[in-house]
Amino acid sequence: MPRPRRPRAHRRQRGFTLIEIMAVVLIMGLLAGIVGYNIIGSMDRGRVTSTRVQISALEQALQQYYADNGRFPTTEQGLDALVQAPSIAPEPRHYQAGGYLGRKVVPVDSWGNAFQYEAPGQMNPEAFDVWSLGADGEPGGDGTNGDLGNWVETQQG
Repeated sequence: MPRPRRPRAHRRQRGFTLIEIMAVVLIMGLLAGIVGYNIIGSMDRGRVTSTRVQISALEQALQQYYADNGRFPTTEQGLDALVQAPSIAPEPRHYQAGGYLGRKVVPVDSWGNAFQYEAPGQMNPEAFDVWSLGADGEPGGDGTNGDLGNWVETQQG
């Protein structure tokens, strides 16, 4: 015997209204903006910190060069003297085999710009200055565009 059919209950299917969809899109946009702003700020702080670490590593390599040779590389010899023995005067007396940087390449800052070097330095006349020109690659500036050097104690960024 066949089962009696039950009338199907009409379920009311309700969609989202245009205003509800727009409200969700607006909230998602605001959240994305807030998160994006915080991520960009974190990336900038990370680049500044990374560049400071690289400057410190260059300082250590230059100190080792000094310990071996009794002087820092000249401005003309530059940071390349850390990866290859200079061939212009004054030539180092006891250049370390393999150079003074592990990768055998002078690093660039976190923005892809070459580090600047001067010996004797204007900020450190007894030694040398090593610095990055910051995000804009130009002297001076503020925030992430500001110069970062071995003479800078701390800087908010």
